[in-house]
Amino acid sequence: MTDLVLLAPLPGWVTPLDEVPDDVFAGRMLGDGLAIDPTGGTLSAPCDGLLTAVPETAHAVTIRTESGTEILLHVGIDTVALKGAGFTALVRAGQAVRAGEPLIRFDLDRLARNAKSLVTPVIVTEPERFRIVERHATGPLRTGDPLMTVRDTGAAAAGVAGDDAGAAVTDLLVVPLPHGLHARPAAMLAQSLKSLNAEVSLSLRDRTANARSAVALLALGARHGDRLLLRASGVDAAMTRAALERAFERALAQGGGAAAAQRPSSAPATTAPGELGGVGATAGLALGVAARVARAEPVVTERGSGPHQELQRLDEARDRLRKRLARLAPGDGARAAIVGAHLEFLDDPELLAAAHKQIAEDRSAGFAWRAAVRDAVRLLESLDDAHLAARIDDLRDLELQLLEMLAGSAEAAATKLPERAILIARDLLPSQFLALDAARVAGICTVSRAATSHVAILAGAMGLPMLTGVDNRLLAIADGTPLLLDADRGRVTIGPGAGQVAKAEERIAERARIQARLRTSAAFDCRTADGERIEVYANVGSVAEAAAAVTSGAEGCGLLRTEFLFLDRAEPPDREEQTRQYQQIVEAFAGRPVVVRTLDAGGDKAIPFLIMPPQDNPALGLRGIRASLWRPELLRAQLEAILAVRPAGRCRILLPMVNEVAEIQAVRGIIEELAAASRGSVRIPLGIMIETPASAVNAARLARHADFLSIGTNDLTQYVLAVDRTHPLLAAELDAVHPAVLRLIGDVCSAARAAGRGVAVCGGLASDPAAAPLLVGLGVGELSAVPAMIPAVKDTVRRYTLAQCRDLARAALELDTAPAVRALLAEFAVGERP
Repeated sequence: MTDLVLLAPLPGWVTPLDEVPDDVFAGRMLGDGLAIDPTGGTLSAPCDGLLTAVPETAHAVTIRTESGTEILLHVGIDTVALKGAGFTALVRAGQAVRAGEPLIRFDLDRLARNAKSLVTPVIVTEPERFRIVERHATGPLRTGDPLMTVRDTGAAAAGVAGDDAGAAVTDLLVVPLPHGLHARPAAMLAQSLKSLNAEVSLSLRDRTANARSAVALLALGARHGDRLLLRASGVDAAMTRAALERAFERALAQGGGAAAAQRPSSAPATTAPGELGGVGATAGLALGVAARVARAEPVVTERGSGPHQELQRLDEARDRLRKRLARLAPGDGARAAIVGAHLEFLDDPELLAAAHKQIAEDRSAGFAWRAAVRDAVRLLESLDDAHLAARIDDLRDLELQLLEMLAGSAEAAATKLPERAILIARDLLPSQFLALDAARVAGICTVSRAATSHVAILAGAMGLPMLTGVDNRLLAIADGTPLLLDADRGRVTIGPGAGQVAKAEERIAERARIQARLRTSAAFDCRTADGERIEVYANVGSVAEAAAAVTSGAEGCGLLRTEFLFLDRAEPPDREEQTRQYQQIVEAFAGRPVVVRTLDAGGDKAIPFLIMPPQDNPALGLRGIRASLWRPELLRAQLEAILAVRPAGRCRILLPMVNEVAEIQAVRGIIEELAAASRGSVRIPLGIMIETPASAVNAARLARHADFLSIGTNDLTQYVLAVDRTHPLLAAELDAVHPAVLRLIGDVCSAARAAGRGVAVCGGLASDPAAAPLLVGLGVGELSAVPAMIPAVKDTVRRYTLAQCRDLARAALELDTAPAVRALLAEFAVGERP
């Protein structure tokens, strides 16, 4: 065992962590240590070591010693909110320092006026291994005085399972997520490997994580554009990259950047007397009354009743909690995704291993679980990443829920809410929010600044305004106090006057009228102002999405993405399972047309059981219809399933990534063979997706053999502009209104019209209301959008005549760049016709 004496990093008065005015430090969530109330403005190194973290705000540093001890020095409480004002960093991350060397200078007077507290914690961040065996200082001290002695017990954490068995794979993965690798995508990545027999790790810089552990993946601190080193071994090692890439794709599809897009402000607003400022997490306006939400933490004893009994208690509590979580969020959507992340953490191998280790040392199940979770939280907190730190709420939530189960609580205590409640809380955990009567909630205000938290995602999905990062004075507001929450402007008004209430009610009523008008009018057929019929369909990928599409006014399904049946499984679905799913979706559309796209595998849509041959550029390799014809047994089974849907002929079939007439003929031959063998001569319409420059240029010839055309603007744009849509540096330049793309869309429409064929757009551009008149003007007769955008798309089309849309299209084709087209669309929307 090795001892290390830490020296006082600054002069001042020693304070126990219990007296630090912050639950994170006082609760030892980041580790054990002491705090100093400083009397000087220079922070020095408490020991020799390497600086592993020096944030831009310069309010904290982390030092790693030669033995591996990590020491966190945090100047003041909540000083990160000062954004570096009053701090000067004298060192940088990666630099070696000696004990006593100055690290940070800070303006003591400025911090005293603006920070919550000057108390500076000195934290040993891995107390299970590096234990404080003596606290030397008890009163005033000078820089360099002995502070505490830390002992290395040698109890190193278990590493990632070895990857030397079986065939080994080494590769690179780029993180495409705007907010980095936070809880939900980490859970998706871990989940994607469950059916595979392989040991998998991901590494970033000096950190390596077991890829089956969502908690370990979070600790990587991976951000957008980071390159992760994948190592895998075992029978299914070759399938791991595809599984992880698909998990990233699913995470993007479920709102990789949605929370940020909804955020109306990024800094606390300037406020007047009677107002508190904050950061809008979700937009909106609400009038209501304050309803404070709090949750007591169950008492946990350290000593258990023996390892066997405590392990049994832990397993039984996890089983009860798993059942409760399953009840909280049935079906699809944001609730299900968030609960899914909690369920993944509940079975996380790293968390369970840490808890089992504690239980083996005669700790109680509650103490062991809390220690395991807080170790993971401490590691995440040390990464100094605002987006990642927000996900710590999920682990804290799970910790509290399981402790309640162990304490005998059947359900989380529900808060009785008044009508139009505006929730007031320091933090609001997802399980707390899900347990409330959402019909009584008008808005949310929290002191915590986790604007990308799961509660914010839930609030956005429910249309509830949410304000975060509000001053601590928020918690002093009495229950029942009238409040005006304006998340658009980043403020909450306490006891608003009659004039303020009247204006707010007018704004709320106007928003409600607009939304009601859009919902009502969406139920009717869509026509331009002069009567030209434009069909507005929906893109869906599940039965739940089909039901939502009909509610939103979809006139049919323009694109059923069948990949949802094939993902995250070791074997393909059989014909009967596929038929059941397609039948349910057809029934959900209640007689409306349903266009079923055959499996679009390959490229950025990796299917775990469909192992592709090595491809240097998968986007230009086996994908779409090429992959289906390469594995014709999968295509035949899918076509059989579609043909089995009743009533006969209800579905249309759409082929992805078609380039050649021969591809259409090959599939039509299979369809005719299967139809003749099953039920005779019913002819199924067969369409193709226009996604490549070749298919767009050759549209006239292809249209003679296809019954309809559907333009996939996402792939078409990336191929036309030669920009990979997943490229972290170039993806922002990818805009489907680029004139080169628009010219090809216009050419496809002309070719289809000459052949008597209809043209749809089912790519992302069809979900952009601003672009709808432009597409109509180019000759598109059907727009297939995401369900949520259907009312707005229909409303936009109805405002203009066909002649106005054609004038807009002609003007757009004369421009040189996508930004110029966007400016034209903005002018068109406010009435300045081209």
